[in-house]
Order: sequence, then structure tokens, then C-alpha cells
Amino acid sequence: MKKMYLLTVATAAVVLVANGIPVVAAEMDDRIESSFKESFIYKKYLKDENIKISSREGAIILSGSVSDESDKLIAYNIAEALPDIKSVDNRIEITGNRPDEKSDIWISMKVKGALMYHRNVNSMKTEVSVKDGIVTLKGEAASQAQKELTAEYAKDIDGVKEVSNEMTIAAAPEPAPQTMTEKIDDASVTAQVRMALLTHNSTRYVNTKIVTKDGEVTLTGIAKNDAEKSLVTKLVTDIQGVVSVKNQMTVEEVKTK
Repeated sequence: MKKMYLLTVATAAVVLVANGIPVVAAEMDDRIESSFKESFIYKKYLKDENIKISSREGAIILSGSVSDESDKLIAYNIAEALPDIKSVDNRIEITGNRPDEKSDIWISMKVKGALMYHRNVNSMKTEVSVKDGIVTLKGEAASQAQKELTAEYAKDIDGVKEVSNEMTIAAAPEPAPQTMTEKIDDASVTAQVRMALLTHNSTRYVNTKIVTKDGEVTLTGIAKNDAEKSLVTKLVTDIQGVVSVKNQMTVEEVKTK
């Protein structure tokens, strides 16, 4: 039996090498594919979507289908943030209808998406409706500070003309959500940071590189001014899974005539 097992393993190794895939590379590809499907973001938001991932020596191909464009984008961001990645080819198709940019439906999706990544607001208990660019927030906030922060994030979405905050304050504080205490993988943290910066109107054009190690996010790149750099730090600090932020962005020098 033992000889047969050794022979089977040896045969598998020969097959892999014969196909041009070294054993070590095959193991790395298996790890990459597993890490993607075990990531916090995939299990929480994408597991019910029809997403397929294949890796060949670190070159990833994403295929299948999702219901909206934001799911396609965050799947790409997770894959790109995984270790040992060489490239990501995103072939995922979108099955749902694409709303017109800055339409009420589009704005509503963007607001809900922005709230989803931040831990100091409660996207599950926040109702978002949009009419002619005016966002109405309803639901329950844990505190006045959370209510105000929810409105602040909603105002920072492209196309929003005004925010009517009709949220009520909970009579008693509720326990912290699980996502604030559980450890979130670095790829998911990086993906959420990238999505949040792209979603918020004030940071979507910021030129920054994001690296996450054990929940510590390091930001490099160029900020237009000190205010923009501080805003990036504030937004990133409030992302689920972020333990600390090192903002090493440089401030763009103002050229004088």
C-alpha cells in the first residue's frame, strides 16, 4: 500500500511537470485560489455570485458572472491584493442592468457601497432612498455621532445634491458588530480600502498605493495637499479590518511662477 501511494504521488508530480507546471507553482496556484475563496469579502458579499477563479503560476483569470459592476470590481481588487500575484484578467460578466451614471439608482448603489466598508456606521440598519439626487437616510443609528458620520459619508458620493438624515438614535447602545472584532485577511482589507477611496468623491482621484500587513495599512503615493492626505487617513482608519494606518504619502509641491 505504501509503495502504491508513493508511486501515485510520483506519477502526479510527473504529470504536472509534463504539462509544464512545476509542482511548486501548482501548490502556489492552489493556495491563491483557496485564499480568494476564503477571503472575508468573498465569503461575506460574493459567495452567492457565480465567480470562478483559476491561477497559472500566479496569473489569475476571473470568470463567471455577478449581478452588478461593484461586485466585479471588488473581486478584481481582492485577487490583485493576494500574495504571489503576477496579473489579473477579469473576465467576469455582469448579468444585471447597469443603471445610468448619476441616476438615482446609481447614487443609491454608491451610497450603500460606501457605508458597507466602514465599521463606524451600520449599513445593515441604514435605509437609503434617492429622489432627484436627494438622499434620504432612515433606520437606526447607535449614537448621534454615528448618525452624523453616516450622513457625512453619503454626502461624499458623486451626484448627491443633498442628504436628508431621518435616522433615529437607539435607546440603548448595541453590542459591537462581529466584523469589528474578527480578524480580516489582508487582501480583503486592501480591497475594501481601494473600493472606499474610489467610491468617495473626495478621494476617487487620489494617487496612492495600498499595502496591508497583519491589518496595518501603509499608504504611499502623492496627495494634492495636507488636507487630502489627512482625509485619506481618516477614511482608511474607519475601514473594517484596519488595525492601524501609516500614511507615507508625499504632498504635491505647488509650482510657483
